[in-house]
Amino acid sequence: MDMLKKFFPIAFLPKADVASLVINVLIQLVVGVVIGWIIGIVALIPIVNILVGLVGGLVDLYILASIIIAFLDYFKILK
Repeated sequence: MDMLKKFFPIAFLPKADVASLVINVLIQLVVGVVIGWIIGIVALIPIVNILVGLVGGLVDLYILASIIIAFLDYFKILK
């Protein structure tokens, strides 16, 4: 559990009600969209587009995992 808190600190922010959970998820989605736009612009460079595509996929996977962990933490499934 301590390892998850180190890798996903935003997912473990205190969530007292559903509104704070929704705000947490929306913030993560906005960050993902902004990073996706930046990666999309950088991917137009022919030499680095494969590497940037891989990094973009990893960022998307990280954000998805963080959202899932936030839900699991809110419903007290993680201990």
